[in-house]
Amino acid sequence: MSTDTSTESGGPASDHGGPTTTGGHGPTDHQATGAAGHEEHHGLSDLQYVQVAAILAVITGLEVSLTYIDIGAVFLPALLVLMVIKFFTVVLYFMHLKFDNRIFTVLFYMGLFLAVFVYVVALFTFQFFSS
Repeated sequence: MSTDTSTESGGPASDHGGPTTTGGHGPTDHQATGAAGHEEHHGLSDLQYVQVAAILAVITGLEVSLTYIDIGAVFLPALLVLMVIKFFTVVLYFMHLKFDNRIFTVLFYMGLFLAVFVYVVALFTFQFFSS
């Protein structure tokens, strides 16, 4: 009498007693199984997420402090640069676009550019109708 160590999906059982695949279609979207059956997490650790959040808090503090300091014509460009840095940091790390499939990044940026385009067109439309 032999013992079968495979799961319903036909793959070997993992070290933690459960199947390594979901429905026989490979590793789940959020984890991959390594050669030794250990799960590899793609993305940041909890500590790294806290570090990214701390960096975002520092940038926010810098933005707020800029509103109290008179730096002249550099004020608006400095705020816009800090805003762009925060935007891409949030998009890449907290929306997981840095670690996801490339198609999700492409789809996100297509939607972003379409929204900006529509917004700019609307602004020009109002400018032309106001005269």
